[in-house]
Amino acid sequence: MIVPAKYPSTPDGRYFVVSGRLWRMSNPALPPGERQRLVDQLMAARRQVGAARKAGDAMAERAARDAVDAAKHGLGERGPVWWSDGAPDYNRRLVKNTPYADWYAKLVQADA
Repeated sequence: MIVPAKYPSTPDGRYFVVSGRLWRMSNPALPPGERQRLVDQLMAARRQVGAARKAGDAMAERAARDAVDAAKHGLGERGPVWWSDGAPDYNRRLVKNTPYADWYAKLVQADA
């Protein structure tokens, strides 16, 4: 996943931070073609979520959200972690409540 510069990524490349919350990065070991296929699926599924919501079709929205989830699992952003060193997953956690807290505090201070 390419993350805009305004969303810093952790030094180990596992997460990026948005509004003080960690979000898991895509698996960097995915072959480029596979990554692109999954990103395309993710974007199509997100468009389907919007269309289903606009149409008020709860069943279609559920199916589209399931497709989003499947693409995110394929990318490694959800489900089992893609790293192999046994480190726990801090996905969706507040950075201040994780081992990345000091790193982030220094980063925020440097930007102030």
